[in-house]
Amino acid sequence: MEKPVTRDPGFYVMVAIGLAVMFIAPVMLDLFTIMQITQYVVLSVFALSLGYIWGFGGILSFGQAAFFGLGAYTFAVASINMGSTTIPMVLAFVIPTLFGAALGYFMFYGRLSDVYLGVVTLVVALIFWKLINHTAGPEYSIGSARLGGFNGIPSIPTLHVPGDPSAWLDPGQMFQVFMGFLLVIYVALRFLIASDFGRVSISIRENETRSSLLGYDVRKHKVIVFAIGGGIAGIAGAMWATYQAFIDPNSVSMEMSAKALVWVMAGGVGTLVGPIIGCILLQWLTLQLGTVDVVNSIAVLGAIMMVLVLALPKGIVPTARSLLLGGYILWKRNQGQAISGKVVKE
Repeated sequence: MEKPVTRDPGFYVMVAIGLAVMFIAPVMLDLFTIMQITQYVVLSVFALSLGYIWGFGGILSFGQAAFFGLGAYTFAVASINMGSTTIPMVLAFVIPTLFGAALGYFMFYGRLSDVYLGVVTLVVALIFWKLINHTAGPEYSIGSARLGGFNGIPSIPTLHVPGDPSAWLDPGQMFQVFMGFLLVIYVALRFLIASDFGRVSISIRENETRSSLLGYDVRKHKVIVFAIGGGIAGIAGAMWATYQAFIDPNSVSMEMSAKALVWVMAGGVGTLVGPIIGCILLQWLTLQLGTVDVVNSIAVLGAIMMVLVLALPKGIVPTARSLLLGGYILWKRNQGQAISGKVVKE
């Protein structure tokens, strides 16, 4: 579990690394590499959305891509009709958040068990995928934006400077903006987790019955956590749409939901850094394996994921923390000190 913000030096290290990458990468790296790591940043935001609701709310969603796709299509339709990207980016957060709150209300106040909750989120994502695939005709349009069905929506506007639709961002600037989004979301979630609301959410994850007996409204907390996760996924979807200048039903596919689950499991449930590291590592592996023609890249990637999950059941980040803590304790003992810091008498 994440430590309180003020007591965790790792928090400041992560923010410092993020800021350094945000300002240095566009100067030091070529255009292709910038475009590639921009993709990692966008998908890391998506991974954070599931990492938060699963790791700190105890809510396992099998259809997180529904919110990702909803945010992407909201941004695409709104930006094409408005000719601007500022308000559509806000809508891409607000609408998935409201949808998450509505869906969460029916699920949690309906007292669905964890198994049925996972099934409902899975079905919702499948319904979105099926619905969007059947909007290929010219009659399926919202204003000037044709939904395109399985062909998708092309020519989505590139992100621009707020208030000046003619000032489009170049790839380096877009990377910096998206990196800023990732840092802001990470910092906001860390402070939210450290707040009273976050501590209650964690207590509900650990023991829902006990939290209820202590007087906390378990269902309300779960609805809020679920809605926040949906809004973050929607922001990631909007970033994905403007990054590609294109969006199609694959954004709400089961593959996207499954990827998010694997990223969080590989990185470590109950951390915020874990989903980011898991996403970047596995996406990088996917890219590298895609350049190899000798072997089946999908089979190799699946085998690597299985070994990673089985060998590190707690995830990369929690396992690394345990090893570092064990090494630190061993070093302190070798220095003739107890764990408490008092000198051991010979």
